Amino acid sequence: MQSNVKDRNQKIIALDDIVRVVHFSEDFIDAFPEDEQILISSMVGQFFRVVAIDEDGAPCIMREWHDEKGHPQSHVIALDGDEVEKV
Repeated sequence: MQSNVKDRNQKIIALDDIVRVVHFSEDFIDAFPEDEQILISSMVGQFFRVVAIDEDGAPCIMREWHDEKGHPQSHVIALDGDEVEKV
């Protein structure tokens, strides 16, 4: 599936592109469990590869980390164009 989302500079975002997260809304961050909010917030300013295009054509990135017990955790997040810049 092709992405129908443009970044904040109006560049089309495609699978395997590298994007930098420029912001997330407070409502978006607040939707996560409290102990994960800092992990989501820390994505701002970081670079990610687009790992998928969702059913609505939005590009998706993935954040991986290990919890306090060392177990791997991850989130796949579909992005709005104003949240990212294509690199």
